[in-house]
Amino acid sequence: MKRIAALLLLCVLLSSGCAQNKVSSDDAQGVSSHAPNGVYQKITAEEAYRMMEESDDYILLDVRTEEEFEEAHIEGAFLLPDYEIEDKAGDEFPDQDAVVLVYCRSGRRSAEAAKLLIDMGYTNVYDFGGIIDWPHDTVSGGIKEGS
Repeated sequence: MKRIAALLLLCVLLSSGCAQNKVSSDDAQGVSSHAPNGVYQKITAEEAYRMMEESDDYILLDVRTEEEFEEAHIEGAFLLPDYEIEDKAGDEFPDQDAVVLVYCRSGRRSAEAAKLLIDMGYTNVYDFGGIIDWPHDTVSGGIKEGS
């Protein structure tokens, strides 16, 4: 009988300790603690392409360097290098609820940029990785200021 009582006490103590360390439902869904409304969303290039085909209401954001952009970019892309996002995104894209499709060369910078935009309060940010995975046409040449 003492063993059962001790076991029950142990179970109660363990379960109450676990309850204090519970992850909130927002944290479990990947919501940034800095931006309660934004969620990091990784999508494929094909999903981004479909979104672009279905609507003109988006910002296509290239976060590479000017040189990379001039070499090749997705038509309609706005160039804002990843190292300028914190300083310029608010002025360039004041609507924080706008759909933002982000890409770079391979996917590393776009992931970091997307997360930074979310932390800045943007709510509809989609990272579709790198232009190296883009199966559709690209264009080359001068800097295009917006889509």
